Amino acid sequence: MGMWKSSVLFAGLSFVLVTAGCGQDDSSGNGGSSASVSEQLDYTITGIEPGSGAYQATEDALSQYNNLAGWQQESSSAMAMLTSLENAISNEEPIVVSAWSPHFIFAKYDLKYLEDPKGVFGEEEYVTTIAREGLKEDKPGAYTILDRFELDISDVESFMLTIQDQEIEATAENWVEDNQETVNEWTKGIEDGGGTSVDLAMTPWDDQRVSANIMKVVLDQKGYDTSITPVDPAVMFESVANGESDASLAPWMPITHGDLYAQYEDSFEDLGKNVAGAKIGLAVPEYMEDVNSIEDLKPAEQ
Repeated sequence: MGMWKSSVLFAGLSFVLVTAGCGQDDSSGNGGSSASVSEQLDYTITGIEPGSGAYQATEDALSQYNNLAGWQQESSSAMAMLTSLENAISNEEPIVVSAWSPHFIFAKYDLKYLEDPKGVFGEEEYVTTIAREGLKEDKPGAYTILDRFELDISDVESFMLTIQDQEIEATAENWVEDNQETVNEWTKGIEDGGGTSVDLAMTPWDDQRVSANIMKVVLDQKGYDTSITPVDPAVMFESVANGESDASLAPWMPITHGDLYAQYEDSFEDLGKNVAGAKIGLAVPEYMEDVNSIEDLKPAEQ
């Protein structure tokens, strides 16, 4: 009888332990482990337009990281990526996006870049100012202001967030008014431009619209007649190199525009960084606490 009771007790205990173990596995599967997160994401990275530097770098990551086997990048417009990100964050759902800084999403949301141990996305980038040859002699005041111009990346991202609901020209004027101490450092000792024209070549990215419009306000206040010409990156370099445009605040270096820079670098002057800390990579919301590196993502089951 005692042996029978012991057997029943052992069997009952085993059942409890097995049941508890099953419950723990199910909980971890839905509790945000990197394996379950990868599955919830359907092994998909939300990307942007094919042909962009961020898109191509993400494609490279998919081929170089073994743990991304079976993953894909869903190409879309930048606006569609932003919509997907906003929807995921509003529901606190996992999402991995192809991202770049400066961008207003980093001012609007709590996001983090995933570590990139293989260095696929390259080193930290910066935005530099280039000027046509002879600008220093022809328009020394404008040249000096361009040479001194520099923005903090957090200011750029905050500005970019503001222009989602306000005209960029008004935002630039407000920024200059609110940052007169900085502007005075750029324009110290500069004589009135006397209506001299200055043309800035600008790529149509929001961060470059920020820089160009701030510069236009500053130059105009010093008496210059400033125009902004939106062009694609190749034309930007070509127009400064051949003198059609006086300068550009838009080149991303050393990766994004590196090839174009090398093609024309003997035909313009580089005035140095105007925004440091630019970056491209994969980003996730901060609430994805268990995913901090690209290598934390799990391969799709074959």
